[in-house]
Amino acid sequence: MKTRITELLGIEHPIFQAAMSWASSNAPLVIAVSNAGGMGVLGAGPLRPADCSRLLGEIRAGTKKPFGVNIPLNGARAPELLEISLRKKIPVMVASQGGPREHLPRFRAIGAKWLQVVASVEHAKKAEAAGVDALVVDGAEAGGHPPPSNVGTIVLVRRIVRATRLPVVASGGVADGAGIAALLALGAEAVQLGTRFIATPEASVHENYKRAVLAADVHDTCLVGPPALPIRQLKNAFTQKFQAAREDEREALFKASSLKKAALEGDVEWGRVEAGQSAGLVDEILPAAEVMKRLVQEMEQARNRLASL
Repeated sequence: MKTRITELLGIEHPIFQAAMSWASSNAPLVIAVSNAGGMGVLGAGPLRPADCSRLLGEIRAGTKKPFGVNIPLNGARAPELLEISLRKKIPVMVASQGGPREHLPRFRAIGAKWLQVVASVEHAKKAEAAGVDALVVDGAEAGGHPPPSNVGTIVLVRRIVRATRLPVVASGGVADGAGIAALLALGAEAVQLGTRFIATPEASVHENYKRAVLAADVHDTCLVGPPALPIRQLKNAFTQKFQAAREDEREALFKASSLKKAALEGDVEWGRVEAGQSAGLVDEILPAAEVMKRLVQEMEQARNRLASL
C-alpha cells in the first residue's frame, strides 16, 4: 500500500512503531519492525549519549531499511543526542516536545526526513510553517503524553488533516489492522502503534510490565501528573494514591514514582506503567515481525470489508 508517508520514507507499510522510552530504547524492536516493512523508531529520550551511539550502530548493522529516532527536544541530553544522530546520518527524525526550526537545516544536509509530534491544530500549523516533512498526531487515547486537551484521535486527526497540507501519521487507540484502516480512511497516511509493540519479546521492559498490559481492559488507564503534561498509564496503587491525594501532595507523589521503576524493575503497582487505552485490545505476546504481519493482514481485511459494502 502506497501513501505519501510510505513514499516519503521508503517504507513498505504505513505502520510506525512508536518511541516508548524504555520499551523501544533498544535495537531488536526497531530492527524487527523496519525489516518487516514498517518504521521502527528508537526511543532515545532516556539514553545516555554513548548508549545511543552504540544502539544506532547496532540498528545500522541489523537492517538496511529506513528507521527513525525519537528525541524529546526539551530534554537535557537533546543537544548531544541530536549531534550523535547527525554523525550517524539517521534517515528519519521523529521529534517531540520542542520546536524543530533551528535543527532542520542540519538534518536536511544529511538527507534526513523530519516528523514532528503534535497534539493540537496550533502546534501542527507551527510545525508546518517551520518546514517539517510530516506530522505525528497524538490523540487522547495514547499512552505516555496524550494531548492536555483530551481530544480523541479520530477527531484530532481529522481536524489536523483538514487544517494542514502535510502528511499525517495518526497515533492513539490503535492495536490492530482494523484501527489502522479506520485512521487511513480519515485521511491519515500512516498509523503509529505503541502499546501493541510493548507485548513483544523485543520490547525492553520487564515481563511484569508486559503482563500488566495483557491483563488490562480498555477502561483500565487514567491520567496522572501535571495538567499541562499529563501521562496516561495503567491504573495501579500509585494512580489510586495520586488521585486520592490533595492537590498540594500530588507533585511529591508523582516524583516518587517513575516509568523506570515499572519498566526496568517490574514494580507495576507503584511505578508508572505507561500504556494507552488500546491495551484492552492486546491479549498475547507475539514477536514484532508477527505483529507486523498480522497488522497488514487485518488492515487488508478491513479494507476489503469496506469495499464490499
